[in-house]
Amino acid sequence: MDTPKTTPKDFFAYLSVFAMLYVSTISLISLLFEVADRLFPDQITNGYYYDYYSGGLRLAIASLIIVFPAYLALATYLHRHLVAHPERRDVAARKWLTYLTLFVTGAAVVIDLVVLINTFLGGEITSRFISKVFIVLLVAGGVFVYYLYDLRKTFAPDMTQRTKPILIGASVVVLASLVGGFLILGSPMKMRDLRFDDQRLSDLQSIQWQIVNYWQQKGAIPADLSALEDPISSFYTPTDPKTGEAYRYEKTGARSFSLCATFALPSRTDRYGRGLESPRMGSGPNEGWQHEAGERCFERTIDADLYPVYPKGGVR
Repeated sequence: MDTPKTTPKDFFAYLSVFAMLYVSTISLISLLFEVADRLFPDQITNGYYYDYYSGGLRLAIASLIIVFPAYLALATYLHRHLVAHPERRDVAARKWLTYLTLFVTGAAVVIDLVVLINTFLGGEITSRFISKVFIVLLVAGGVFVYYLYDLRKTFAPDMTQRTKPILIGASVVVLASLVGGFLILGSPMKMRDLRFDDQRLSDLQSIQWQIVNYWQQKGAIPADLSALEDPISSFYTPTDPKTGEAYRYEKTGARSFSLCATFALPSRTDRYGRGLESPRMGSGPNEGWQHEAGERCFERTIDADLYPVYPKGGVR
């Protein structure tokens, strides 16, 4: 029998379903990697390279929520089409993309096992690494086995019922991964509160350095924050990003002061209880800016040796 001709409909239908498969697979692996990172923290970095706003996690979750159901719907439609027209199973677009998928997933499994053995021989096996190797093996291996089976199966009338458990199993794995991702990510309101808190810390740090600069220029600290405002340098005292209220400032001594803000969430710490860096405040731990939820006042005293007053008319 002659090989059926590939129509534009065939080409774009199979291109779409395999593109959705790749996006779903990569998103699932990324999501499970994020889960593994939280379950098995890196003992070297101790969380200092943490993705505070979890952009990779959010993207993986969003992709799975939208793309994976679309993949299931289109794959089911194409499967039913092949059951009704089994002669279309040899369409070139389907075979080429299936073999490409087998090559990519097969290569991923082989490389995954090579990396596993190489790492094992180097004595660097950790729970975090093992979990990621297993994730790649499970996801890529599962796709490889399914499409190898799909390439060889016959499209009999009962085939839809026979493949349903496979699709249900894949859906359960994706759903469980999404639940784990949401537990790690938290609600959208929590992410919004996190951004507000980071902006508050950034504002307080900016005010603090303006106070230090004021001290070096005038030999005294300001009585209130309005004294810091300078149209020439374009500095205007920031206010709370959510409420618009002014931050509380109090001069407590000749060289000491306190800055207060109300936070929505406790500050983040690593597994040793040390403050983690804020994406708005540069790198490294920020033990001096740790806080609980609610109002927190930061007491500061300017070290005159570290921040000397500039001489009048002298060279700075």
